[in-house]
Amino acid sequence: MSVYNSAYMSYRPVAATLIIVLCVLSMAAQSGRRQVKPPPAAPVPTPTPEPTPVPKKVDKDSELLFFVGADHHDSFSQLPLSYHDAALRGCVDRLRASSSASVDVTEKSLSRSEAIKRAKSEAGGYVVMLSLTFDSMARSYDDLVLEFLVFAPGTAKLVTNGRSYLTGRRAGPVVVGPGSRGSTSGLYREQLLKQAGEEAGGRILKALHLHLEIPRSP
Repeated sequence: MSVYNSAYMSYRPVAATLIIVLCVLSMAAQSGRRQVKPPPAAPVPTPTPEPTPVPKKVDKDSELLFFVGADHHDSFSQLPLSYHDAALRGCVDRLRASSSASVDVTEKSLSRSEAIKRAKSEAGGYVVMLSLTFDSMARSYDDLVLEFLVFAPGTAKLVTNGRSYLTGRRAGPVVVGPGSRGSTSGLYREQLLKQAGEEAGGRILKALHLHLEIPRSP
């Protein structure tokens, strides 16, 4: 074996070792260059939209106000106060039962000038004035007639007016006239006045387009 071959054989293991070392270092370098993937980010919660508030429906007559009074001195003779009260009570009951409007009542006498003054000072309340008078052909208290006037708030403009008879018959919106003659007791006459007031209240609501039908009892 020549000297060259001997030297080659002696360096061969060393070269192999160097190659292995270089491979290991290269693999370590490549592993160092690898980036560690960060953990996946937590999903961002989507905000839930708040429900849009639904505006409350307000009835057109929920804030309406009626101020009702009766003129105790607008007749040719002094009538019992109970007659005025009966007509007033009937009108007020119908206004309350057939609408959601608030009704304010005065027990004091309410003249036309006072009603107009009150209407001009009102912001949203109608003023209703009731008065008892006699029919042109009156013979007794059975011929009493209930008159009503309604004044608009702010302007005191006359919105509607009419007459209601104690024993009258109605054909649609028209009053035919007084019914049969005959004397009645005071208590029964008060019931008739109350019914006349109820009729007046219903006609007032119809004129203002606020009338609700009341179911009849079976």
